[in-house]
Amino acid sequence: MKHAANMKLLSILVPCAFLVPVLITMSSDLKQAWNSEALQNIKTVFIGIFLEAAPFLLIGVLLSSLMQWFVSEEMVRKLTPKNPVGGVLVAGLLGIIFPICECGMIPVVRRLMHKGMPAYIAVTFILSGPVVNPIVFTATLLAFPSHPEITIARMGLAFSVAASIGLLVYLFVRQNPLRKAKVAVTEVKTHSAFKMAHPPKHEDHDHNHEKNWRSFFIHAGDEFVDMSKYLVIGALITACIQTFISRNDLIALGNGPVASYVFMMGFAYVLSLCSTSDAFVASAFSHTFALGPLVSFLVLGPMLDFKSTLMLLSTFRTRFVIGLSIAIIVLVFAGSWLINFLV
Repeated sequence: MKHAANMKLLSILVPCAFLVPVLITMSSDLKQAWNSEALQNIKTVFIGIFLEAAPFLLIGVLLSSLMQWFVSEEMVRKLTPKNPVGGVLVAGLLGIIFPICECGMIPVVRRLMHKGMPAYIAVTFILSGPVVNPIVFTATLLAFPSHPEITIARMGLAFSVAASIGLLVYLFVRQNPLRKAKVAVTEVKTHSAFKMAHPPKHEDHDHNHEKNWRSFFIHAGDEFVDMSKYLVIGALITACIQTFISRNDLIALGNGPVASYVFMMGFAYVLSLCSTSDAFVASAFSHTFALGPLVSFLVLGPMLDFKSTLMLLSTFRTRFVIGLSIAIIVLVFAGSWLINFLV
């Protein structure tokens, strides 16, 4: 085993050795490129966005881990009313009490649905929770200190879109949209029967060991590292756009009645930023784009992006995810356009 590991390491080091003379030869050119004005501007914008957003990402991760480790899913399930309108309203505001990041939202809701939570309440919570919470509200307010209307529009549109889609799911979705609903129920019954026939030893000890402060900080650290890569990529792409695309081109794009919305919504989908940090990226375009496109970026991103689409497809049926995605895009576009028209 040790010999195999050494051979594997050697296979990596040998190609790297050939890069040394190449780097030495190009050292002057690399140094000149590193000190170029464009690269300096990229570094400045990137560091500014990252340092502004990182504290809120850390706060959001800590609260998300706190909810996951110390708040039972049964407690959340008991808070959901059986009346559909009341259930949608409560689910839309549940993020104020349980501010869970969108990355941890889908696994939590999937477990709640296996325990009996209705699909329309679960979908409303998935869409509104990452936006309608105090952490995101504060981050957005600080990212746009001179434009509080952006924060109000973001919260209002996110709640309206989530509630509308929740009611649509209640009216038109009759089957359980979970991809493995029947399998999950069978596994739960089999697991329960197995536990009754073979009670596990030291179960209480393991349960207490899993939910201590050490495990809490380990989980929070893992989630922070996992989410930071999306923030780094988003900040880097934003810095490159500001550096290499002229402001005149961005202004021309921002003046388009439809192109500005398409650009910002597509930008939000590709970047896959955390809802606690995307406002600082959007603030870099506050002098280029109008209110409507900025709000569409801030609302669509937490509801539907690249990483959340993959998580939705692994949890829900493909047909349901396609219909949900279309409804989100249409309602966010219409709502942000209406806000821009009125305000």
